[in-house]
Amino acid sequence: MTIFSREIKVKGDRVIWAVVFILTVLSFLAVYSSTGTLAYKYHGGNVAYYMIKHGIILLAGLLIMYLAHLLKYTYFSRIFQILFYIAVPLLLLTLLFGLNLNDARRALPLPFHLSFETSDFAKLTLTVYLARVLTKREEELKDFNKVLLYLMLPVLVVCGLIFPANFSTAALIFVTSLVLIYIGRVKFSYILSIIGLSVLLLGFALGILLMMPAGKQARLNTWKTRIEQFKSGDSRDNYQVEQSKIAIASGGILGKMPGKSTQRNFLPHPYSDFIFAIIVEEYGLLGGTVVVLLYLILLFRAVRIVTKVPNNFGAYLAIGLSFSLVFQALINMAVAVHLLPVTGQPLPLVSMGGTSIWFTSLSIGILLSVSRDLESKETKETEQPA
Repeated sequence: MTIFSREIKVKGDRVIWAVVFILTVLSFLAVYSSTGTLAYKYHGGNVAYYMIKHGIILLAGLLIMYLAHLLKYTYFSRIFQILFYIAVPLLLLTLLFGLNLNDARRALPLPFHLSFETSDFAKLTLTVYLARVLTKREEELKDFNKVLLYLMLPVLVVCGLIFPANFSTAALIFVTSLVLIYIGRVKFSYILSIIGLSVLLLGFALGILLMMPAGKQARLNTWKTRIEQFKSGDSRDNYQVEQSKIAIASGGILGKMPGKSTQRNFLPHPYSDFIFAIIVEEYGLLGGTVVVLLYLILLFRAVRIVTKVPNNFGAYLAIGLSFSLVFQALINMAVAVHLLPVTGQPLPLVSMGGTSIWFTSLSIGILLSVSRDLESKETKETEQPA
């Protein structure tokens, strides 16, 4: 009886917990509204199937977040060093034998119609790995050769294995890694050299793709088509984005109210890639602004943690994980309003998904672990007698 009578208490930054709660509720409502067409297509109109599945995934994500925030964040340093060496072979396995969706192998199959996005796993492990290296090898990283070995090589390996199937995710990981390396006080000249080397390698990779037979250039043709469609602005070439803009424009200031979306019947993937458009259509400009502010608040609270945490590893973790999530969210929303070409990036913690939600939850759980440790130290300092 005592086990069940104990009160479950959450610790760490309360504002981040509030942001998570609001985004989770919004995710449940938005997915419920946007899966109608999918339910009619595959389950005879049974929306409950997707709601139960999504609800279980969200609850599992919250459980992962809660358990992660209870563990002292310094333990993640060693854990994710090991996981990083598992992530790289998994990326290679996915590239060779993963599920073939839209001419790209991005995931490994799991039971219950779920898939394991190895790029999400690699993105998280790489961020923690870089935070560890920047902390442990601070003095060695004054040497450019060490920077190439300990920082650049892991980043290039991960991005290189993700790049053939998912260019946008590889680019997101690369930019996040550069931001973290810059904050880690690596010389700016070294960073410029890294960017230059990466551009050369990218050109070399594209050259190899161009020399391959026409049947093997599916992804290259996809990237080329998306960029050309984005530049042309022709509504006939930008069906997804045009439907997204119609949804956003018809939402007005206050929206059509929950469950009243009409563009969910026309938008491809309204429950994932274009869920922001559905949110704005149903909740209006006000609702869309709230979503943007929630992600910015998350980043602000992470920066606040960075300025207070005494441990470099904790600071790198907080800024690396929060920047990655917020940057991805901004990319998703920018695609919905046609500021960027279509990328296929989900809206973190909101879009329907499986492993993407779980790894987002784990990332936020680690961030909360850093804030929890900081909170406990501040409490001890105030309790000490003057």
